[in-house]
Amino acid sequence: AKAAAVVEKFPAALIIGSDQVAYCGDTRFGKPGTRENARLQLRSLSGKIAVFHTGLCLLNGRSGRRHLRGVATEVRFRELSDAEIERYMDKENALDCSGSARSEGLGVSLLEWMKSDDPTALVGLPLIALTEMLRAEGLPLP
Repeated sequence: AKAAAVVEKFPAALIIGSDQVAYCGDTRFGKPGTRENARLQLRSLSGKIAVFHTGLCLLNGRSGRRHLRGVATEVRFRELSDAEIERYMDKENALDCSGSARSEGLGVSLLEWMKSDDPTALVGLPLIALTEMLRAEGLPLP
């Protein structure tokens, strides 16, 4: 939806859209929006395994071709004390990150491990998948 909205303004462009959501069991963890929601998310995820699903879309405005890909990243959160959660939230603004963990920043310190076919997917833009899509659109990479 994000990419389709942009293509109206830039009809000759290649438009990239990406978004992410996390699940731990049946519980969905989106962007917390508030510090209290972030605290609740991190307490819930402490010591558990979560799967972050990153959706990627490349839309060719000229041809109308659309490439879609989903990339899953499994992570295990460390056991987090309330003091660690508060310290993290004091130092990192992760209110716009699924699961409240900004892995490209201090959020990586909350994790024990991660598994993914595309390690850049956890930061919200799976670059391996994106380069495959760009090559499919005829861009010579590298």
